[in-house]
Amino acid sequence: MGDHMENIDGYLMKYTNLVTGWQYRFFVLNNEAGLLEYFVNEQSRPQKPRGTLPLAGAVISPSDEDSHTFTVNAISGEQYKLRATDAKERQHWVSRLQICTQHHTEAMGKSNPPPKSRSYSMASQGSASSPLSQRRPSQLQNQNAASFFSMTQLHKGSSLYSSKRSLLPDHLLDAREMMTQAQGQHRDLIQTIEGLPPAVGPLSPLDQDLLMLKATSMATMNCLNDCLHILQLQQVARQRSSLGGPTIEWLEPKLPDILKNGGPLDSFSTEGGPLEGSLLELSATEPCSFSGEEIDGEDEVEDAFTEKEEELGAVEEERSVILHLLSQLKLGMDLTRVVLPTFILEKRSLLEMYADFMSHPDLFVAITDGQGPEERMVCFVEYYLTSFHEGRKGAIAKKPYNPIIGESFHCSWRVPRSGEPAKDAPSPPSPPQGSPTTEGEDGSYQLRFVAEQVSHHPPVSGFYAECPERRMCVNTHVWTKSKFMGMSIGVSMIGEGCLYLLEHDEEYTFTLPCAYARSILTVPWVELGGKVTVNCTKSGYSAVITFQTKPFYGGKLHKVTAEVKHNATSAVVCRVQGEWNGVLEFSYQNGDTRMVDVTKLPVTKKRVRPNDKQGPTESRRLWQHVTESLRQKDIEKATEYKRILEERQRTEERHRTETETPWRTRYFESEGEGWMYHKPLWKTPTLKT
Repeated sequence: MGDHMENIDGYLMKYTNLVTGWQYRFFVLNNEAGLLEYFVNEQSRPQKPRGTLPLAGAVISPSDEDSHTFTVNAISGEQYKLRATDAKERQHWVSRLQICTQHHTEAMGKSNPPPKSRSYSMASQGSASSPLSQRRPSQLQNQNAASFFSMTQLHKGSSLYSSKRSLLPDHLLDAREMMTQAQGQHRDLIQTIEGLPPAVGPLSPLDQDLLMLKATSMATMNCLNDCLHILQLQQVARQRSSLGGPTIEWLEPKLPDILKNGGPLDSFSTEGGPLEGSLLELSATEPCSFSGEEIDGEDEVEDAFTEKEEELGAVEEERSVILHLLSQLKLGMDLTRVVLPTFILEKRSLLEMYADFMSHPDLFVAITDGQGPEERMVCFVEYYLTSFHEGRKGAIAKKPYNPIIGESFHCSWRVPRSGEPAKDAPSPPSPPQGSPTTEGEDGSYQLRFVAEQVSHHPPVSGFYAECPERRMCVNTHVWTKSKFMGMSIGVSMIGEGCLYLLEHDEEYTFTLPCAYARSILTVPWVELGGKVTVNCTKSGYSAVITFQTKPFYGGKLHKVTAEVKHNATSAVVCRVQGEWNGVLEFSYQNGDTRMVDVTKLPVTKKRVRPNDKQGPTESRRLWQHVTESLRQKDIEKATEYKRILEERQRTEERHRTETETPWRTRYFESEGEGWMYHKPLWKTPTLKT
């Protein structure tokens, strides 16, 4: 072999599963055998590889999500999602893998040429004017010879797979061959467009219609490839099962019979069993009602809740659960009532996620310090744009727990008047909620937060935060509506928030963006999209914030733009551009600019009471067994605990329906089409202006 076929090795990050995420593994490209092997580390190289992927017929694809990631898709349907340290290293691996893949694919094709009866011309199925019919016969013949052998290899068998039967039936081979021809047409289309002279004739490579055609062709091919990949995985599972090999079960994690739909909850004995404790503190026959007690913040301590990603095992079973779920969904389907598998969950409730959007409380409190209405609006936009990065907690898309109706979450932050957040200072006594809160004994402001799940269908959450000393508070209600979008899941956050600056008698109403979980079959990642408005009627200033989703062809991820405008004159006083999880550039009317790196902003830890000091329906205590099981990587037990909570909620809902008993919220009251905190700051007598 030449120098270009040398063996290479080194560390790459490999995506393991939705729970674990990325893990460093030592990879070896064995050019002679045509295999990509990996080991836990370099020291374990003399041992048997942890995994092996045949490269004959494989597809090596650099990702457009970033400049470091690429995928290796084997002919059997198995996939490695890998990440290099930088773009240069990715290119090195991709080029060597592609050379090795091409060499072994061609060798496989020469030893097993395609039978004449398996030549599928898309032109023969279409009109004589189709693009394929206009190609030269020799060109088409060469393409067939170069592209069909990989699938016919599985049909006929080879030395690489002599110990196994064909994994793909004829109809999937046909589909793969037709896909190969379609990919050839796509490449020809792109080359033709890009080969047009820039300034000769009626068309140019930058013509808007041609650019749209390129993007549409690319998106179509990506979608078809994903669909074919799903079909191949399903067929591989069926064939392996029939051969007595490893079986991929297309089911959710197994549950005890009593936890399946229709199973009686009361037949589960809790004496000494795994489900004892606060999970069952609420009787299944007793409605989840509340007393009038208030939350005492004196017991709050700085949050020590941190998560470490650890390996959980093979991804095949988990991927099969996702595929099984996807097979039951339709485009546009409302996912509100769909129970998602437990292993894709974050270890926190949605109510706590809303609290994490307040992780920069110093920016929030600083809004009211603005010298004029224009500056205060810009400060609010800055706080708004910087809140999403920490709230999401990482690049991999995971789903928080769906809050149970009546569930609540409480926390607070110490906001220093200047300098770094105060640490290890004793918590000052907190007066009853709704009355003025004095500053902390260490001289810091105190910002308090409460959230409650006020409705189950539709799922509506209310959350409220206040800093009495600064005479400011914010009230928000959100209805999360999820929809299946093929290879993505979209979440619309329907609702409205309002920031009240009592010192200035100003109210800032705002909306929320949509969120998307992309690439749900591989490494799901979060994207925000949509247009958000902020308006202050009294000052006459408004803002429009646009979260831009990545286009099909090219473009950057996580882009956001914003404009702050004076409504009376239509003058734009500030523009913002950048990434909501990266660097933001603020440009002012006078020509000044300012950069804000969201990733370098100090994060103030919230203060939360320990679980044993919380009420039975507070988020962390309510979900503690699910969270602990996920930490212990016991997905089956986590699923059991989650199912019991959800079944209790259904039982109580049926009981309220039968007895015509309305649900009574604790902290929020229905007001028009929204929900308002029952003791907002402006109703506090000593704080009224």
